[in-house]
Amino acid sequence: MTARKFAIGFIVVLLSSASGSVLAQGFGQAPGVVTARASMELLAPSVEVPGTVVSRNDSRLASELAAKLVWIAEVGTEVEEGETIARMEDFTFKIREMEAQALVEREQARVTFLESDLRRLEELSERNLSAKSQYDQTVSDLAIAKSDKRIAEAQLGYAQIAMHVTQIRAPFDGVVTERLRNLGERLNVADEVVRLVDPNRLEVVSRAPLSTVNFIKKGEVLSIGNDYRTGKAPIRTIVPFGNPQSHMFEVRLDADPNVWTVGESVRLTMPTAAAKEVLAVPRDALVLRREGASVFKMTDESTVLQVSVVIGLGAGALIEVFGDLAAGDEVVVRGAEGLSDGMSVAVKDKLLIAVD
Repeated sequence: MTARKFAIGFIVVLLSSASGSVLAQGFGQAPGVVTARASMELLAPSVEVPGTVVSRNDSRLASELAAKLVWIAEVGTEVEEGETIARMEDFTFKIREMEAQALVEREQARVTFLESDLRRLEELSERNLSAKSQYDQTVSDLAIAKSDKRIAEAQLGYAQIAMHVTQIRAPFDGVVTERLRNLGERLNVADEVVRLVDPNRLEVVSRAPLSTVNFIKKGEVLSIGNDYRTGKAPIRTIVPFGNPQSHMFEVRLDADPNVWTVGESVRLTMPTAAAKEVLAVPRDALVLRREGASVFKMTDESTVLQVSVVIGLGAGALIEVFGDLAAGDEVVVRGAEGLSDGMSVAVKDKLLIAVD
């Protein structure tokens, strides 16, 4: 007998969960709903286009000389601007720097000697004890010596630059994302060694139809999102030159590094016509049945009136409707599935929904 009562109770629970609003209405309890107001909004037809999150600083750093690679930072290493991320063997370049330094010192010694000799000849010339030709020759030799010293200093500069570039340094703050060469390999000039990416300067790159180019502008905020998150991003730049084959143009948006990740695929919502003022309701207010679309409008008696509507353009959470509705009418946005015309309801909450 107890088992039979339990079975009957279980069936009642199932029936209650399947048609809670109907049972509640039958027992005198009005079902709870959430509502929002229809309003006049500026909406524009839009199209979703694919985009990719990229870093504005994404570099493949290369060797500037021929040498053997002796050290390279590990993938995932965070570095600051100017920090060494790869190092090449520098023995040969140290020797060349020492040789160039010695040449500079030798030429400096010659210049110093000739300057001293010229001062001596000037003193003798004042007492008519030296030939003018000897004086002129010393002046010429000093000029040549100074020129040779400048050449030696230039050679030293080249040697110091070569020593400097035996280390590859980060041109910006970033993360090592790829090692393109291995330790011990002999590098040539322009061989790529490491990839460095700045995860804090992101942008979305997208190619959009030419039909949208006249309806967006620099600085305008567009909705972006994917299956995991949504957000907004301002347009940083527009390249208004369409590809004649694809009829597409490029648009770039600033992306928040706290939300998005390099390489992430997103979808951009872009307008395809000028915005116009329309009567709009939240998309969740629509009840789609075999006989067509409708919404449930609240009455002054806390009952609902089912109103047939024709759907127009949509933007974000709102959609244009045509029917026996006016701005300010309160419509059910949650809990409408089990409602019928004339049913009493209890409003649990009222939402304020705006176009994205």
